[in-house]
Amino acid sequence: MAKSSKLVAAKRGRVLLVRRRRDRRWMFPGGRKRQNENAKDCLKREIREELPKLKVGRLRLWKEVKSKNRHSGRKMSDAIFIAKKASGHLAIGDKKEIDRATWRKPRGIRLTATSRYIRDKLFPKQ
Repeated sequence: MAKSSKLVAAKRGRVLLVRRRRDRRWMFPGGRKRQNENAKDCLKREIREELPKLKVGRLRLWKEVKSKNRHSGRKMSDAIFIAKKASGHLAIGDKKEIDRATWRKPRGIRLTATSRYIRDKLFPKQ
């Protein structure tokens, strides 16, 4: 079972990304599971915490990724969910963890390793 969950929401060629405060890297919103929490409930909670005014439609599991980052050696264990609809103001809820949220093109930006993996699989270079 995945240890964390990520949300991929896209509209008009842009994806929803949040920026981590500690290293200023961008990532797809989400976070780590708590004990006795399933992957979808984890994602719903994380979205409520990080982006409390965001309204997300039906979530569909795209893939569970279990891999090892070849640069850092860090293990990835993520459930990646896709939302067909997402709307609302991108107000930051957890200001200790993230400092920005935006809709933007997924290239030309410093992403976390997991978010790079997701981007490259779902949004390959044209």
